[in-house]
Amino acid sequence: MPSVHEEPAQQQPVLSTLNQDGSRRWIKPRLSHGRLLNRRRALAYFLILLFTTIPYISLNGKPLVLLDLTTRHFTIFGKTFLPTDTLLLALLLVGIFVLIFLLSALFGRVWCGWACPQTVYMEFVFRPIERLFDGAPGRGKKGPLAGKPFSKPAKIILYLLISMYLAHTFLAYFVGVENLRHWITSSPLNHPAPFLVVLVVTGLMLFNFGFFREQLCIIACPYGRFQSAMLDRNSLIVTYDPRRGEPRGKATRLPADVSLKVVGEPSPPVGDCVDCGLCVATCPTGIDIRNGLQMECVNCTQCIDACNAVMTKLNRPRGLIRYSSQALIAGEKPRLLRPRVVIYPAILLAVAAAFVITLSNQGPAEITILRGIGRPFVDLPGGEIGNPIKIKITNRTDTPAEYFIELADTKAMHLTIQENPIHLGPGESKTITGMIAAHPSALAGDHPAAKLTVTQANAPAGAEPFVQHLNFTLMGKGQHRPHTAEKHDEKQDGHK
Repeated sequence: MPSVHEEPAQQQPVLSTLNQDGSRRWIKPRLSHGRLLNRRRALAYFLILLFTTIPYISLNGKPLVLLDLTTRHFTIFGKTFLPTDTLLLALLLVGIFVLIFLLSALFGRVWCGWACPQTVYMEFVFRPIERLFDGAPGRGKKGPLAGKPFSKPAKIILYLLISMYLAHTFLAYFVGVENLRHWITSSPLNHPAPFLVVLVVTGLMLFNFGFFREQLCIIACPYGRFQSAMLDRNSLIVTYDPRRGEPRGKATRLPADVSLKVVGEPSPPVGDCVDCGLCVATCPTGIDIRNGLQMECVNCTQCIDACNAVMTKLNRPRGLIRYSSQALIAGEKPRLLRPRVVIYPAILLAVAAAFVITLSNQGPAEITILRGIGRPFVDLPGGEIGNPIKIKITNRTDTPAEYFIELADTKAMHLTIQENPIHLGPGESKTITGMIAAHPSALAGDHPAAKLTVTQANAPAGAEPFVQHLNFTLMGKGQHRPHTAEKHDEKQDGHK
């Protein structure tokens, strides 16, 4: 039982951004200059420039990236994906996720610390502005505009302007620069919905970078919580070497026994860590890297630069905090080949191959014939049997196109269609209803079918005209097929 005079053990907070009483702990990290900071700064400004210029770059006459949600046309690297490209988009998303898993298994949270927009804009745009107007943390590090009467209003106005710039640039990815330029130069009353989107996005940007800040990484983003599943003991992480740094060499309070020590009595061994606390003061999420791998660590490497600067001043080897792995820090033999490093590239290669094959098999048009809604067949005047059909045609080209549909056998059956030829604009899809009327003699046999031919009527001069043949299974009176055959017919009806 502890003594009444014994001080209670200090409890660790649930989050690094919370005080013991549950109030918000505002983190203002100290900037630590070094080699890694210079590299991150150069990459960050390059990414900001890239983010700004991508909407203005064209490839093959199309924007480099345009995510048009209203028409559901997604242009990526000059290739437009239509709403019917579900398989391609699914393969693309799966490939991106597998690539993230592979990079995490090899290099840890390199995305968070080096390329995530939250880190890039927070650490290299908004925090420098904050240090300019409020001053940098530390003794005697006041900014040139710190303490001025206009400092706080000027900082908020500058935050607002940058948030507006980010919102407009973000919107350009979804509407295009031409539409954005038109909206900027015209009255918001002419386009209230986009104006409202800009206001909301601007408010979210201002809230995030001005108030929520590092809590987005700690609380909202799930990536840190996936570490246990994506990392292993051989993954590259930012880590502290306790075998070299412990016990820490910072002076402690004198013990109760102040008698002189016997001459020649050996002093206890001291590690390289002097417990200066700079690795904590410079951390943008407020953690102590010496406590080991933590969910809040975004691998920003600021603690590495801070510790290396201290080690250099003390003439001690650099790298007390460094890029390493849990296995290397524990003295284990590193393993370059391990299951996830082999499985992830294999999956990524398979997904990439499936994506390329699917993309290469796409033609200038996509045609699907389906059975009509309602009864599968009807009796027509004159004794003919009618099979309702629906034909969906998607023009995948960048020019208008006309498609003509006809039957191969016009003696025993004929086609009545809503529109023929079918006129489609670039990237447009249209579903046409029709009826195949057949003489009862044409329905003899186990699987009577109608053969349709779709031809592009206005093929460009010198280009091979688009032609596609489709089979449609006909149904009529007195036909009895097993359940498996009906499934087969349904697959035929949906053949592209």
